[in-house]
Amino acid sequence: MFVDEVKNIQLSAGKGGNGCLSFRREKFIPKGGPDGGDGGNGGDLILIGDANINDLVEYRFKPHAHAKNGQPGMGSERHGKNGENKILRVPIGTVVLNSINGNVVAEIITNGQEVVLLKGGLGGKGNEAFKSSTNQAPRHTTPGTPGEEGTFDFILKTIADVGLVGFPNAGKSTLTSILTDATPKIASYPFTTLHVNVGVMCNNTKKSKVLIADIPGIIGDAHKNRGLGLKFLKHIERCKALIYLIDMSGVDNHNPAQDFSDIKNELSHYDQSLLKKHNIVVANKMDMDASEKNLKLFKKIHKVNILEISCAEESGLESLREKIFELTL
Repeated sequence: MFVDEVKNIQLSAGKGGNGCLSFRREKFIPKGGPDGGDGGNGGDLILIGDANINDLVEYRFKPHAHAKNGQPGMGSERHGKNGENKILRVPIGTVVLNSINGNVVAEIITNGQEVVLLKGGLGGKGNEAFKSSTNQAPRHTTPGTPGEEGTFDFILKTIADVGLVGFPNAGKSTLTSILTDATPKIASYPFTTLHVNVGVMCNNTKKSKVLIADIPGIIGDAHKNRGLGLKFLKHIERCKALIYLIDMSGVDNHNPAQDFSDIKNELSHYDQSLLKKHNIVVANKMDMDASEKNLKLFKKIHKVNILEISCAEESGLESLREKIFELTL
C-alpha cells in the first residue's frame, strides 16, 4: 500500500508539570522555609525528514501522536523532569496543513530537517520561586501550561529532479527501469503503476545523480479527479524538469499528436506553472511499424524538438540520458 495523503491527524505537545507547594521541615530547623520545586516543561512534537521513508502509511493506521507531559515539582527544591519530545519521521517532500483552514504550517524538503510543529507547555512555578524578604512563607504556586495541539493533514509531494509523464502504456515504467535502479511493475494494461516510483540515474563516473519519478495516472480529465487523477498530479509540482513520453505506435487508436496536446492540457488545468518547466519530448516505440508515419504527422502539428527512442530495443537512450543531465545538473 502506497499512502501519500493522510487527513485529520490529531497531534499534541506535552503539558507542563505543576509547581509544588512544600515547606522544609527538619528537626532543629524551625524556620525551614518554602522548598517546592518547579514543574518540568512538556515535550515538543517534532517532525524530521527521513530519506529512508517512502510514504505516509504509518500515519494512516496511527493518526494520533502525543508528546510526554512534564512531571510536577517536588519538595526539597526538586524540579520536575521535562517531558520527552515526540519525534515523527516523515518522507522528504511532506507538506503539513492545518486541517481546519488548509494553511501550510510546515514543509519537509531535506533529509534530517527538523521542524518543531507543536511546542510543549511550560512548567509551573513552585512556592520556593515566590520567596522574598517580605514573603518568607509563600503558599502560592502556578500550574503548568497546556502544550500546543492541533489537527493536521500530511501530504507527500515527491521531490525528484525529473518527472516522467505520459498516458498509460506509453512505456514510463519500462523507461524508468532502464534508466534507473527502480524496479516498477510492468505489464501491458492501463494503470500497472499504482504509485509513484522514484529511481536514481547515475552518469558513467557515478559522481552525478538524477532522481527520476514515474508519475502514473494521467488520463483525460485527470485534473477533474478522473481515474487516479489528483492523487498523482501533485507529485509533479516539485520536479525541476519533465519528460513527456509519447507512444508513437498508434495502437489502440491512439493519436500521438493528440495525446501530447491532452497531456499538456491536463497539466495546465492542474497548475499552469507546470508548462513552464524545462522539458524533453520523447517519442517511444519507434521500433513499431506505424511509428515513423505518426512521427511525421506529430512534427507537422507540434513544432518541438523530439527525441526518438525504443525501450524495447533500448535504442536512443544514451542521447536521452545526456539530455536529462544537461537539463538538471
